[in-house]
Amino acid sequence: MPKRPRVAVWKFASCDGCQLSLLDCEDELLAVAEAVEIAYFPEASRAFGKGPYDVSLVEGSITTPHDAERIREVRRSSKVLVTIGACATSGGIQALKNFRNVRELIATVYARPEYIDTLTTSTPIRDHVPVDLELRGCPINKNQLLELLNATLNGRRPNLPSHAVCLECKQRGIPCLMVTQAIPCLGPVTHAGCGALCPAFARGCFGCYGPSDAPNTVPLAQHFRSTGVDSGTVERLFLGFNANAEPFRTQALRMSLGAEAKPSTSKGES
Repeated sequence: MPKRPRVAVWKFASCDGCQLSLLDCEDELLAVAEAVEIAYFPEASRAFGKGPYDVSLVEGSITTPHDAERIREVRRSSKVLVTIGACATSGGIQALKNFRNVRELIATVYARPEYIDTLTTSTPIRDHVPVDLELRGCPINKNQLLELLNATLNGRRPNLPSHAVCLECKQRGIPCLMVTQAIPCLGPVTHAGCGALCPAFARGCFGCYGPSDAPNTVPLAQHFRSTGVDSGTVERLFLGFNANAEPFRTQALRMSLGAEAKPSTSKGES
């Protein structure tokens, strides 16, 4: 009988939501468990199998010196390392501290801040070690996770969407919220994967799946401003679950510094 691939699931700074997405696979998880050996997964098992591992799924960002060292150990023991979720791929919601004075924040929250050992930033896994594949989302899409695992274990590229959330709205027959209701929405610059969940409930996209391929954040920000959205609100739109993702971070900083382009005043102006 051929030896089953060994899979490990790791947690760094995160809420555990992406690991729970794996557990939410339910019936499919049984098939996964038959095809692989789940060697290390503290969220689901007390078994702590030592490496090496064929595939490591990593949730969470790097926010402490200890975790910066620990991720290097994970990388050394893993043939393939896959980051899952917004925290692991962009730094997560906790990366909002990257825009503030961390020492002041710590003193505000903790009675004894001298006991807190943290980095001044929250950064994605790829900033510290080589990453083989990334799966975005907050949380991740469980069907995409199954596809990624299937592809990785069978030596092929995963078939994952590369388009923006807007296409998902079109597929579901959801009228554009920006056009019909003037609701600010990050759908045009956000990676697909959620099935247009928020627009389906008349809420603008929050950017949970991070920037789409080549996102045009500047004209989108121009559109928001031209419809009366103030610059502070536009800045906060980009400072969400993927605030540290480069296109969103850059656009937020443009708004903060007042360097955004002026709203369009004519049809031919960009």
